[in-house]
Amino acid sequence: MDGARLGGLLGGEPKVVAAGAPILAEALQQQAVRVERVDWRPPPDWAVDALNAVLGDPRHAAANATAVERMLAARPRLVDVRPASEVLGLEKGTFLHAGPPLEWERASGPMRGALVGAMLLEGLASSPEEAERALEAGTATLDSCHHHGAVGPMAGVVSPSMQMFVVEDDQNGRARRSYCSLNEGLGKVLRYGAYGPEVIERLRWMGAVLGPVLRDAVRRHGPVDLTAITAQALQMGDELHNRNRAATSLLVRELAADIITAGAPASDVAEVLRFVNGNDHFYLNLAMAAAKVGADAARGVPGSSMVVAMARNGTDFGIQVSGTGDRWFTGPAGVPDGLFLGSYGPQDANPDIGDSTIMETTGLGGFAMAAAPAIVRFVGGQVPDALAATHRMYEITLAEHPVFQVPILSFRGTPAGIDVTRVVRTGILPVINTGMAGRVAGTGQVGAGLVDPPAEAFSEALRALARLAG
Repeated sequence: MDGARLGGLLGGEPKVVAAGAPILAEALQQQAVRVERVDWRPPPDWAVDALNAVLGDPRHAAANATAVERMLAARPRLVDVRPASEVLGLEKGTFLHAGPPLEWERASGPMRGALVGAMLLEGLASSPEEAERALEAGTATLDSCHHHGAVGPMAGVVSPSMQMFVVEDDQNGRARRSYCSLNEGLGKVLRYGAYGPEVIERLRWMGAVLGPVLRDAVRRHGPVDLTAITAQALQMGDELHNRNRAATSLLVRELAADIITAGAPASDVAEVLRFVNGNDHFYLNLAMAAAKVGADAARGVPGSSMVVAMARNGTDFGIQVSGTGDRWFTGPAGVPDGLFLGSYGPQDANPDIGDSTIMETTGLGGFAMAAAPAIVRFVGGQVPDALAATHRMYEITLAEHPVFQVPILSFRGTPAGIDVTRVVRTGILPVINTGMAGRVAGTGQVGAGLVDPPAEAFSEALRALARLAG
């Protein structure tokens, strides 16, 4: 624990900070002593030399300060909606996907299902069987969304004809852009690996109607301040990963007049507003693009141990760190623990998948659960668990967000800027709340819950940082 955190705990009326075995804390609480429990343990033996090397690097403190300052300074704005073929230069037969790089042979069920659906959407196959044979033969080019300034929820598959949110940030001395597809809603959708006729029909409508209507509205409106919407949504009970009800409503309120007056047929306008109104997660994809452009601003700072990406492809969980370039550090993706839909159970859930952990990377999602106690009804647990999750994340982060604040914590900023050294030193892993995709391709969503990232990803990143220490 750092000095500032300890000082904060000890400020005000007397209290005891207790670490380790709970018996001491429990005994003191029985005597009406105020006790602040912290989850602390000594670092593993193997990590001592690596930690000493990284923490002793003369660049380290200033590098982390620079990286987190750049991330927190970002002020992303929605500036356009355009097809992936235009903004990402995707050609037919090229697909982006969530998480670290992945080949078809190692792809999980929902990833395979989403790629099959993308083949059908782009007219590269006339049946799921034909699409699967083509993918097995290696006719498609696959790459990570993160390699192209993009992010994708769940399977995260992006194909050339898909409409993309275009988000821009002109802080930190240069203009950056990030991209994310439009949200399809819940249930049987492509991002969860479903590819039935209703999935493809919806995607084609999104390309032909939803995207153009939003494009014309955004251009008529002018840049939309996503930081302001996100900050206000936190005050209204969202945490911006699995709860986006307030943020989606605020977005519609911001754009409604321009959607209506942008010149689209009245039937299209009604259909668009009806679709977004029925999709509480619509803002998630915008929040992801906003988080991505902020995290990317923090990349490439030599000596920094701050995480700039966490992502999963349904097989691997990977992280990228500011001071180690574009290298991925990976471990096996875990299966979330939470609530299941209908008759589904743990045996139906795929290992964790999606780029939406960019939200936790920048201090939202699981890190902001204290702002959204209602989230426990979606991912499981009790309200005190949501508060405890946010409190715990302050132990492994570099800063508190100056704009994203948690009312129930006296408007304390959300914990932001995951530090690899603190994760390894404390043994506390980032808390992630997530949806669950069905293990079998074509199933769709089966539930939602919490998941731990693999500790080895952070361990390998620390080792790499130690080798680079000056």
